[in-house]
Amino acid sequence: MKLRLAILLVFAAALSRLLPHPDNFTPISAMALFGAAYFSRHALTLAIPFIALFISDLVLNNIIYHQYYPELTLITSWWIYAAFGLVMLAGWLMLRQKVTTVRVLTATLVSSILFFLMSNFSTWAETTLYPKTFGGLMMCYTAGLPFLKNTLLGDLFFSAVMFGTYEWVTRRYAALSSLKSSGHADQVQGIGKK
Repeated sequence: MKLRLAILLVFAAALSRLLPHPDNFTPISAMALFGAAYFSRHALTLAIPFIALFISDLVLNNIIYHQYYPELTLITSWWIYAAFGLVMLAGWLMLRQKVTTVRVLTATLVSSILFFLMSNFSTWAETTLYPKTFGGLMMCYTAGLPFLKNTLLGDLFFSAVMFGTYEWVTRRYAALSSLKSSGHADQVQGIGKK
């Protein structure tokens, strides 16, 4: 049940990218952190957050933003996937032992900064918008600062939703299972009724 719930939450978060939202207010880092925290014991399922990101990118790039990408576009930036992997690694290092509110908050803030640094570095490295000097890189990071606020807010929001929902559902399910197995089926039927 826990694995199915985790997979459902990752794909629900990926689908939320298709809804209208403020710039950079997305679940990308939260998906990576959540995957690192709850899929780390299942080697194959580490790919699930990447698959969800890829599928949502396919829809975004080829349907929603097709005017910008006239041909079939699989991946617009490998840097985003590298940043996603780096955030997942940070999440694995920070959350693999235990998932707590403080650890999730810390990992979320770290992931926002990592994603900001990587995505703006890619803009500097792959475009002609800024000189290829240290000063040009700093100009790029400065120009990206207004987007950092929404990145932080989005990461905090989606991490709270994903981790909070997972913990609430798994605890509720465990409590209901415990009541059923202890012979208190009459209490199980009354839970949630007011």
